[in-house]
Amino acid sequence: MTHPGDVGPQTGRNLDPWYTSYADRTAGLAASEVRALFAVASRPEVVSLAGGMPFVKALPEELIHSAFTTMMREHGSEALQYGGGQGIPEVREQILQVMSLEGINDASADDVVTTTGSQHALDLVSKLFLNPGDVVLAEAPSYVGALGTFKSYQADVAHVAIDDDGLIPEALEETIAHLRVEGRTIKFLYTVANYNNPAGVTMSLERRIRVLEICRREHILILEDNPYGLLYFDKPGLPALRSMDAENVIYLGSFSKILSPGLRVGWALAPHAIREKLILAVEASILSPSTFNQWVVTEYLRQSDWQQQIEGYRAVYRERRDAMDQALNEHLPQLSWTKPDGGFFVWVRLTEQLDSKQMLPRAVKELVAYTPGTAFFADGRGRHEMRLSFCYPTPERIKLGVRRLANVINGELDLVETFGTSTRRGPDEDRVNMPPPNIS
Repeated sequence: MTHPGDVGPQTGRNLDPWYTSYADRTAGLAASEVRALFAVASRPEVVSLAGGMPFVKALPEELIHSAFTTMMREHGSEALQYGGGQGIPEVREQILQVMSLEGINDASADDVVTTTGSQHALDLVSKLFLNPGDVVLAEAPSYVGALGTFKSYQADVAHVAIDDDGLIPEALEETIAHLRVEGRTIKFLYTVANYNNPAGVTMSLERRIRVLEICRREHILILEDNPYGLLYFDKPGLPALRSMDAENVIYLGSFSKILSPGLRVGWALAPHAIREKLILAVEASILSPSTFNQWVVTEYLRQSDWQQQIEGYRAVYRERRDAMDQALNEHLPQLSWTKPDGGFFVWVRLTEQLDSKQMLPRAVKELVAYTPGTAFFADGRGRHEMRLSFCYPTPERIKLGVRRLANVINGELDLVETFGTSTRRGPDEDRVNMPPPNIS
C-alpha cells in the first residue's frame, strides 16, 4: 500500500497524500507535453509559432464595448442570473445563422445546446458515450485537446491515416475491420474536416461522402469539430458533414475563433435523443453555460456586421499563412509542409534524422517555439513532424521565427552529418519545464 510521504518511482518526489483515493480515470489526466511551452512563448523575445490563439486585436473594440453596454442596460438582470442548461434562445437562433453559412439549413434552435466552448462539448459527448476501453477513431494527427479528453475517460484512440485530401476512406475501412476482428467497441469517429488542427488539410467532398457512407454502414457516430470552417482564404469551404447527414453526426461549433475565445461560448448540434442527454449532462456538470457571456455574444452579433468581421479575420490569416509559406520556402526548402486553404496551422515534415520533441529545448534557447508532432498522436508517433501556427504573430515575426527555426534545424542536420547523430541531451533536457497555460 502507498502511504502519504512515500516516494514515487517515476517522479522521485513525494506522492500526493490522496494518491490512493483518486478514481482510476484520473490516470488519464496529464498535462500535454507542449502546454509548458506557453509560459516560455509568452516572453516577448520569443517568437511563438506554437499556440493556436486567434488575433483578437482585429476585433473593433468599440463594438465590443457597445455590445457589453447594451447587454447590461437591456438584459443585465437576466445576464447576471442562472440560465437554462440548453442556453438562451436568442444565441441559439443566431447560431443557426452561423451554421447556415456551412450548408446546415435543416436545424432548429431547439436542436442546439450551448456549451462553454467546444472543448466543453467534447467533454460532454465523451462523458455520454465512452466507457473504459472503448475506441475513438481519430485522424492521424489529431487535435491535442480532444486526445486528452478521450484519454481522461479511459478510451483508446485508433488513428486513421490522412493525406492532403484529409481522412483516407480506405484507411478508415481497414481500421474499422481490424478493430472489429479484435472485438473492440468503436463509439465514434472524431474529425476536424475543415483546415485540420494540426495538419491544416481539408477533407475533400468526395471523401466526405465516402466517410459518411462508411460510418452509416458500420453504425459509427461522427463527431465533427468545426471551429475553423468559416476561416477560409481564397474560396468558401466545403459543406459541413452535418449538412449531409442529420442523424449520424454531432456537430461542434465555437465563437472562439470567429469572435473571441475569452467569451467561452460554443455549441453542439445533435440528433434529438442525444441532444436531450447533452442538456442533462450540462445541468449535471455546470447547471448552465454562462448567461452573461451568451448575452454579450448575442448583442455583438445583433449590432455588428459579423460576417464582414469574419472576412477581416480571413484577410489577416491569409497574409500570415503566405508569410509563413514564403519563409519556409526561403529558409527550409529541403523540408515539406502543408499549405492550408484556411484555419491556423501548417504541418511540417522533418527528415528522419530530426526529432521535433528532442529539438524543442534548443529552439526555445534560440527564441522560437513550435509544437512537436508527438502532441497530436495517442501512440507516440510524430517525432519527425511539427505544427507551426501562423494565426497570432505578425508577418514580420513569422519570418523572424522561421529564420530562427531554420538555424536550429540546419544546426541539428550539421551535427547529424558530422557525428551521425544530433545533440545528445540529459533526461531533463527533453522537456521545457515551465508552468502550463492552456493551449488549442
